Amino acid sequence: MKTVISVSQGSAEYDYDLETEFLGQSFRVIRAGTDGDLSRAAALLKSYHDRADAIGLSMVADHYKVGSVQLEHPDTAMLEACIPDKPITTGAGLRGILQEWAVRHTQSELGHFFDNARVLFLNGQASYRVAKALSEHTDNLFFADPYVDFGVPRLLTSLKQLETYTSLTAPFMFRRVAVKAVESALRTPLYRLGEGLVKGSLHRAAKEAHVIVGHMGDLENFTAKELDGKTIITSRVTEAALDWMRSRKVAMVVDYSPWLEGRPLGVNVMEAMISAALSRTPEQLGADDYLDVIQKLGMEPRVLYPNGYRRINRFAFVIHPLSQQYLTKTAPLDWIASVSPPVVMNLVEKAVAYTPPFVYSKVSGIKSPTGDEVEGWLITVGGTPREIMAHDPEFTYSRLLAAAKLGKKLGAQIMGLGAFTKVVGDAGITVAKRAPLPITTGNSYSASGALWAAKEAVQKIGRVHIGKSGKMAGKAMVVGATGAIGSVCARLLAKAVDEIYLAAPEPAKLLSLKDSIEQETPGAIVHVAGSADRDIEDMDMIVTATSGAGKRILDITRVKPGCVITDVARPLDIPAEDVAKRPDVLVIESGEVQLPGDVHMKNIGLPSGVAYACLAETIVLALEGRFENFTLGRNIEWENVREIYKLGLKHGMKLAAISGVNGVFSEEDFERVRVLAAKSDAVEPA
Repeated sequence: MKTVISVSQGSAEYDYDLETEFLGQSFRVIRAGTDGDLSRAAALLKSYHDRADAIGLSMVADHYKVGSVQLEHPDTAMLEACIPDKPITTGAGLRGILQEWAVRHTQSELGHFFDNARVLFLNGQASYRVAKALSEHTDNLFFADPYVDFGVPRLLTSLKQLETYTSLTAPFMFRRVAVKAVESALRTPLYRLGEGLVKGSLHRAAKEAHVIVGHMGDLENFTAKELDGKTIITSRVTEAALDWMRSRKVAMVVDYSPWLEGRPLGVNVMEAMISAALSRTPEQLGADDYLDVIQKLGMEPRVLYPNGYRRINRFAFVIHPLSQQYLTKTAPLDWIASVSPPVVMNLVEKAVAYTPPFVYSKVSGIKSPTGDEVEGWLITVGGTPREIMAHDPEFTYSRLLAAAKLGKKLGAQIMGLGAFTKVVGDAGITVAKRAPLPITTGNSYSASGALWAAKEAVQKIGRVHIGKSGKMAGKAMVVGATGAIGSVCARLLAKAVDEIYLAAPEPAKLLSLKDSIEQETPGAIVHVAGSADRDIEDMDMIVTATSGAGKRILDITRVKPGCVITDVARPLDIPAEDVAKRPDVLVIESGEVQLPGDVHMKNIGLPSGVAYACLAETIVLALEGRFENFTLGRNIEWENVREIYKLGLKHGMKLAAISGVNGVFSEEDFERVRVLAAKSDAVEPA
C-alpha cells in the first residue's frame, strides 16, 4: 500500500485518514491541517518523511508562471526543502490543466456562456491559466492583485497589465522585509482612506462582474448584494460551501477539483497520488500522464446550480429620441427648452445627434418559464429621426458601432437596433459586419407582433368569426405582398384566414408567391391583383407592407367599416391624417409584448414590463442563447418570423397592447369601431 500525505495550512478540523483504490493500486491518504502554522507544517513534513511515498502541500501558493515570469513562493520553497528526497507538490501541473479545462468545458457545454462576460479575478497570478482561457471569449478581465498584495486601490484590466505588474513586483513580491517596508510607508491616514475606497471598489467590481474566480476563502467577505446571480469558478465545493453560496444567491458554480470517495480532493493530493502510482516525481509528469489519469478516472469539471437551474444572459438595445419633444423630457434639456425659442432647440437637436452613446437604463428581472434570465442595457444614440435621415448612413453607422463597443464592455452578448437605427442604409447589414457583437433589427418579431395584434383586434371588434376550417371566415389583403415583409405576412395570413388577396405591381412575382402559398398551405384560397383598388371594399383585414414611402398606398375612404388595417411598413404607409378620416376603422401600427418576470426598466413610453416587439426579439434571442445575427437587411425570412414567434411563446412572451399612430388602443377605441361599424350596417340599403 502506498501512502500519500497532504500537509495543509488550513484548519485541522478537516483532517482525514482514508484507504482507497487508485489506478489499480491501494492507497492510504492522510490529511494533516496546521491552522496556518508554518513551523508546525515543517515539523509534520519531517515526521512523515519515512512513511510517505509522495507528499502534497495544501493551502500554500504555487510557484506561479505569469507570462514569461516565474514566481517562486518562499514559504512553499521552504516546505519543499524539508524533504528534498521525496516527491512533493502543490498540484500546480494538474491544477493548471483542470482550471483551463473547466473554462473550455463550460463554454462548450453551455454555448457562448463566457462571451463578453465581466470576470473578476481575486488572485490573477494564481488563476493565470483560467484568465488565458477566458481571454479567448472576453476582453472584460479585472484583476484584484494590487489590492490583495499591497492594498493599492487599483484593479488591473487586462492580461498585459497583469503580466507587467508581475514582472515589476516579482523581485520583491515575497521578500518579507521589502513588503513590510512598503506597508509601513503606506500606513498613513491617506493610505487607510485609499484602502477603504478600494474595498468599496472591490465590492463594486464584484457586484458589476458576471463571473468571479477565486478560492472559497477569498469570497468570505462578499454578501448576496454582490454575489446574486453570479457564476463562481473555484475548487473543492463541499455541501457546506454550496449552502453558503445558496444563501448568497449564487447562480452557478464551476468546480474544477477532482473527487475521490465522495469528497472533493485537493489537487495537490491527486497529483501526489499520480506521482506515487507512476513512480515519477511531479517534475517528470507529462501531458500524457495527466490525460491518461483524467480519462481513466472519468474526471470532469462540475457545473452546479446552488439555487436550481439559473442562467443569466445579457443583451444591449439601441434607442434614440423619436422627436425633439423627447429631448425636452431629459435634464438639463428640459430647462433649456423652457427658456429657449424654437430656433435654439433646433440647434440643440442637431448638436445632440453628435453626442456619444450612453446607457439610458439597466434592464433586469426578465425571467423565462424555462428558468433562463436576461439582463441588459438600453443604449441611447442622440439623433432624432429627422437628424438620422438628414445624414448619410455612415454617420449613423459610426454611432451604432460605438454603441456596440459600449455594449460589449458592459458584457452584452447580442445587440438589437431600435426605431430608425434599423432602417438606415442597408438595415443593419453593414453594422453587423463591423460590430463586435451579433446584431438583429427585431423586424421578424415586429412583423409577427403586428399580425398577432391584428388577429386579437379582429376578435375584439367581433366583425368576423372562426369558421369550420378553424380559420377566420373572412377576407384579408396584403398590399406590397411581393416584398420581404409582405410575403411573410401573406404566408402567415394564408394559414389564418379563409381567403387572401395579394396586391403588388409585379405580376410574375405574385404568381410565384401564390404557387408557393398554395403548396405550403393546402386548401388556401389565394387571389392576386396589381393593386389594392379592385378588391379593397370587401376586406375584413388589410396588411400594408410596401416600400413606397410618401406614396398613397390605398384609399382609406373606400375601406369597409370595421376593417382592421395593419401597417407594418417603416416608414408607415398610412399617414395619421388618413387614419383620422375613418374612426370606424382600426389602423394598427404594432403589437407590444409583455415581458416575462418582474421587469425593472426606465420608462420607454409603454406600461411597466411591456416592450416594443423589436426589443422583445433581442430579449428572446438572449433568453434562448442565440447569440448570432438574426434579422438583417430588408429581406425578412419567413422561417425567422415563424421561429421567433415560437421562441417567444416558449419564453413566456405575451401580447400586451395594440398600438396605432396615436399610441396604445383602449377598450373604448375597440368599442368605438364596433359601434360605428354596426351603425354603418344599419343604414346600408337592403
